[in-house]
Parts: sequence; C-alpha cells; structure tokens
Amino acid sequence: MKEKFYITSPIFYPNAVLHVGHAYTITVCDAIARWQKLSGKEVYFLAGADENAGKVAKAAEAAGNDIEEHLEAITDAFKDLYAKLDISYDQFIRTTDKEVHWPGAIALWQKLVEAGDIEKRTYSGLYCPQCEAFYTEKELIEGKCPLHGIELQKLEEENYFFKLSKYTQILKEKIESGEFVVLPDTRKNEILAQLERGLEDVSFSRPVKSVPHGIPVPGDPSQVMYVWCDALTSYMSAVGYGRDEEMFEKWWPADIHVVGKDILRFHAAIWPAMLLSAGLPLPKVVMAHGFVLSGGQKMSKSVGNTVDPLELINEFGADAVRYYLLRKIPSFEDGTLTYDLVKDAYNGDLANGLGNLVSRVLTMSEKNLSAPVMPEANTIPEAFIEAMNRFDLNRAANIVWERIGELDKKIQDTEPFKLVKVDEEAGKKIITELALELYTVGRMLNPLMPDTSKKIKQLVKANKKPEAPLFLRKD
Repeated sequence: MKEKFYITSPIFYPNAVLHVGHAYTITVCDAIARWQKLSGKEVYFLAGADENAGKVAKAAEAAGNDIEEHLEAITDAFKDLYAKLDISYDQFIRTTDKEVHWPGAIALWQKLVEAGDIEKRTYSGLYCPQCEAFYTEKELIEGKCPLHGIELQKLEEENYFFKLSKYTQILKEKIESGEFVVLPDTRKNEILAQLERGLEDVSFSRPVKSVPHGIPVPGDPSQVMYVWCDALTSYMSAVGYGRDEEMFEKWWPADIHVVGKDILRFHAAIWPAMLLSAGLPLPKVVMAHGFVLSGGQKMSKSVGNTVDPLELINEFGADAVRYYLLRKIPSFEDGTLTYDLVKDAYNGDLANGLGNLVSRVLTMSEKNLSAPVMPEANTIPEAFIEAMNRFDLNRAANIVWERIGELDKKIQDTEPFKLVKVDEEAGKKIITELALELYTVGRMLNPLMPDTSKKIKQLVKANKKPEAPLFLRKD
C-alpha cells in the first residue's frame, strides 16, 4: 500500500471573493500536494468554505441577497479561481453541508462534553467582528484588534465554553518534544510563548439570536456552535469523522495543515487541545506562512488593499502567477506583491529567462539531433528534494532558477550551435546534455508550474522547438 499524505488548506470565509493572499495559501498547498504525489504517496487534498459565520450572513444581508444564493455564488467563485490556478484539490467541503460536515461537528462536540470539557457560563468579553473571535486585554495592540486595528465590541452572553486552559502544559510538552510540529521556528516560539503565559478557556457557542446561521448545539437549540467546533472540525468531517469510520481511519491524522500566521493560535492551541480532549491523534505539522503584503499591509478584504488574482491570471497566465507566489513570496515570512512586480518577474524570469532557454535548447536539439534524448530517472537534485520535503517552496523554486542560470551560462561558454559546425560529435554531446538538463528542469517545475512542466517535457520528448514562445513579453 502507498504511504498516505493528507493536506488541508484553511477553509476561507465566503463573505466576499478571494484575493491574492488566499490564492497564495491555496497555491502553496497545491505545490506540496503535487510534490507528495510525485514522491509516490497517496494524497488527499482538502479545500473548502467556512459558511457558518456571522459576517457571511451580514455580507449577504448588506448585498440584499438570500444567504443560500450568496453562498452558492461565492463558493462557485472560489472553485472558479482554483480551477484557473490549476489547484488539484480532492474535496471542497462546505460547513453548511448537513450530510458531510454536520455529523462530525456534532460527534466532536459530544466527545468534548463526555470529557467534561464543555460548560455553560455567562461571558463578558471583547469581540472582533472581522476575526469573529474574542480577545483578552493582553492580546490587544493599543486597545484594538491585533489583526484589523479596529475597536472591539464589548459583548456579554451566556455561552458554552471549552476548558482550553486545562491543556496548556500537555500542548507545550508535545510541541517542545516535536511530536506536534509547528513550522517555522519563529511561529513555534510564538505559540510556546503564548502557552508560557497560559491559555484561557474559550467561548464555544453563540446565541442563535446573535448568529442565526450555524449548527445547533446538541441538546440546546438556543445556541449554535462557534467557529472552533464547527470550522476546525471540517478537517476531520471531510475524511469521514462522525459518518465513515473506515475513511477516517485511513486519512487521519492530517500530515499538514497549511495556514496563515494570523490563525496560528487557532490551529496550534485550540484545535490540538480539542483533539486531546476527544482522545484523537494530533495533526503531524502545522505550517504557518507569512502575509502577502500590499501597500506595506497584509491584504485584507476589510482593509480594502486586495489584489484580484483573476486579473493577474488573465494578464499573465496561471503558471506565471503561481511562479510569482511560490518564488517571490518567502515560504515562512512576509512578501510583497504588486502588478508591476509580477510584470517584471514575468518578463525577466519567464519570458527572457525560462522561455528563452527552452527555445534556444530545443531549436539546437531539433536541428542537430536525429532523435529525442532519453531522459534518465532520478535526476532531480537532492537540494530540491530536501527543500520540497521541508515545505520550503521558495528555496525549491530558487534552485530551479539557479539551474536555469547554469544552463544559460553553459550555452554562453560552449556555444554548441557554433561548435557543432567544427566538431559535430562534441557539439551534439553538449546539445544532448542541455536537452536532458532541460527535461530535469521540467520535472522540477511539476509541483510549481504544472502546465509549463508538461509543455517542456512534451517538447523535449518530441525533440521539437516550441511553435510559439512559452511566455510572451509584456511591454
């Protein structure tokens, strides 16, 4: 049997269409999933939408739309973007799905009740409507939401609470021992610092009068499940928890949850504590990437500084957008994206770089070699394999472009198109080497730029120069 690999993206709020920050996250997930498939594993890749949220209902109301119609339109837009970006997910889960998702959320809630970790209390706290989360005073920045910089609402409600504080020490031990991996180390240290300060119990439900759209709390229809037991449980309900035990046994635990650093606490503290309470295995890795910045700030629908990925795809193509996101945005730190930066990278690295190399090598190959080269197996550099296995996609992409630079230099230094005229055998030998190395470049590009990878490998196997440039310069 193949080794399994289960990867999840965050399930995004369908209160508005996705921006390029979301496109970055899903592209990172896709590159990891494709690499694991290439490595011979049986992969399951989950995407989805977090639909049981107050701000989703508010967005529908503000637009004058029925909430079901709103959700259908926005989730269709999610899927359309993913299709245009060549995202190879296996399932798109929706938390409004009463057959696929609700049984798992209800089953987990009941497990937490059985463990004695759910109790009803009157709660007074500071609530951010953008995050849909409560914050303590010590988590605020200048008295405002640490993510959105807005004043918080003072809410007093009777809610069910999860005894998160009970799991502070055991979580600390599991992270420090490496049993539960948080990447990168900066985020690991960040969550360990939070655990050192101690976790506080968290609200696990909202009154139905405040959030009319959601999963009713078992035995108490006056309350709906709050985001933690609802949205986070989608990672398990998607693979059968609460409805298909055989499927769940096969795929759980997740091998990696890919998240933005802004939702690290939810995934590296609240979620594993819930699993510990329920007696379930923890995910192996939580990878928290940085932000895609625009105007020096994190892209945010609420801030209004977003970039539409569809506009970039329409202008430059999906693989060019994937290229920018995976190479120009550091895998574990913040990175910047603007239209002009994407255009410069497209012209310099793709049109003048990769595209030009493909044309030069295959023009020489078609003219001088009587048959296609026979690519060898296992030619991918160990450094590339290591970077991909560490989920360092930025480093992996840099290794590909280092190889492209080396091939350009080899052509410049040896001039095989001239050499073949004076020493045919020596010239053909170099051209053969170049074609084989170009095929290896195509292989390495498979998880990063799948369409370009396919084109390069097909051209090398056919020993044909491209009929048109792979990337046309944008003036």
